[in-house]
Amino acid sequence: MIIDVMEGEGELLDLSHLSEAEQTSILEVLLRDSNLRCLDEGRVRTLQQKEADSVRLRLLSGAWFHEERSKRYRDTKDGVDIVQASIRGRKQRTDLSVSGVFKGQTEDAPPTNNNDPSSQIEDKKEEDDKRSYRSPPTARPRTKPRSPNPQDTDSVSSVVTEADLTPLRPGISISTLSLQSNYTLSGSMMSLFSSGEFGAVEVKGRVLFSLDYDTQREKLQVRVCRCEGLAAARKNHSDPYAKAYLLPDKSSHTKKKTTVKKKTLNPVFDQTLKYKISLSEVRGRTLNLSVWHAAPLGRNLFLGEVELQLAHWDWTHTDPDWYQLQPRLQCSPESISSRGNIMLSIKFTPAGSEGGGLPPSGELHIWLRQAQGLLSTKGGAINSFVKSYVLPDAGRLSGQKTRMVKRSVSPIYNHTMVYEGFQPADLREACAELTVWHREGIKTHLLGGVRLSPGTGLSYGAAVCWMDSTEEEVTMWTSMILNPSHWIDTTLPIRTNLANRQK
Repeated sequence: MIIDVMEGEGELLDLSHLSEAEQTSILEVLLRDSNLRCLDEGRVRTLQQKEADSVRLRLLSGAWFHEERSKRYRDTKDGVDIVQASIRGRKQRTDLSVSGVFKGQTEDAPPTNNNDPSSQIEDKKEEDDKRSYRSPPTARPRTKPRSPNPQDTDSVSSVVTEADLTPLRPGISISTLSLQSNYTLSGSMMSLFSSGEFGAVEVKGRVLFSLDYDTQREKLQVRVCRCEGLAAARKNHSDPYAKAYLLPDKSSHTKKKTTVKKKTLNPVFDQTLKYKISLSEVRGRTLNLSVWHAAPLGRNLFLGEVELQLAHWDWTHTDPDWYQLQPRLQCSPESISSRGNIMLSIKFTPAGSEGGGLPPSGELHIWLRQAQGLLSTKGGAINSFVKSYVLPDAGRLSGQKTRMVKRSVSPIYNHTMVYEGFQPADLREACAELTVWHREGIKTHLLGGVRLSPGTGLSYGAAVCWMDSTEEEVTMWTSMILNPSHWIDTTLPIRTNLANRQK
């Protein structure tokens, strides 16, 4: 976080050593100060129109004070040295605004160069990590596990497997956010990760842009063409620019901006915002394209936004389309019922079904393929892993977990958990619990999970809170029981309403 120390001096004060709460408090003070300054400027303008006596105007407006202060510090920098001691070095202004406080990060005047070398380095590193990754060793209590065969022909698709949905039709602006195909959230996804005043200017107009994905180069290109009929932020004009994020990653890693167009309500940008990202990652993202008025002191004003899910986008359509700008509708994080999807397969192998007395006991296989569109509580990169238990056994031997996949909202786990010692009758009393976690430093945060079970609420005659499977989860578990030795494939929402169980 870097802010201007003095107007017109170009000196910057680095506050990155402060905590997020301290940075937020500073920004709130700056916001109040800026609002008071605006009110005072309005007061002075009113006095200038009503007061004819220049001497009285000088006293009432406070101009005498500013004149005396400028004389006092004309030839000296007394007091400035104290500020200079806190300055770590002159740096290019980073994203900072007073109006939208988000953990010390807010909107700022956009740069003219969208080719961020650091972002390109991070993109290359992430892609190199994916290429060098091989399927990790699987986990299984007490015996050596076996990896699933991706070419297994005995795979049965559950009735809740992700359907072939109709691609999104271009030209439609989404005002109600559908984070996943199985539920809808009223509001803007961006509002989950940002705060501030977004109703200062009435949202008007529309934006023309197109989407294109280069499969060979693994590049997403967002071509921002122009806007029409924007709201006037200052008298009869605005200084607009466009900004894009690939949510739920609300960080500098996915932020791209166009240049500012001065004094126009119909700006022509004709700029392409480029992302180095795999297609599997794209399918878990939501494009947020917003338009802002670039104001002095970083108090940029929100002019409208468009959000498009990319999971089922029709990539054959590359022509630009008009989208009506929408206001930012706030939604509460508590209202989110799912934080992404998880793709998995399960299989029950009865004892002796493979011949030669193998396996010696019934085995439950859980193949965690990948997650899509993971949604954290703060936005930004997600470092995720999955834990598994087969309840009612919540002991140490029952607990297993995948490796941690860093900086991905659509991580590929490709990990199999194998549990042995099952009889077919046990499956109607058990529950496979899979929870997704995000590691942030030394802390871990639960994002949500799934529970595969009969969903009866009972286990071996006792009432248990964890037998709370949804209809889709029950269907998958039942399909596994009815199709022994066959993989059951599905995609399930990572729900946030798992009933708490005692450890």
